[in-house]
Amino acid sequence: MKTEFIVSDMTCNHCVQTITQAVKGVAPDAVVLTDLAAHRVTVESTADAAALRAAIAEEGYDVQPA
Repeated sequence: MKTEFIVSDMTCNHCVQTITQAVKGVAPDAVVLTDLAAHRVTVESTADAAALRAAIAEEGYDVQPA
């Protein structure tokens, strides 16, 4: 299942790495694609979208459904 989020405060590669690690903490087999310029994170995983969103938010990011 593909889930997309807008992370408006994702501004650098460190942010990308932190968000990727947060997602993989919930769904180790997830495929995480990021578009830094568009502030978009796409996750291919069977994990619950709410759990993915919560994991990103726990890292301090403002995350909204795309």
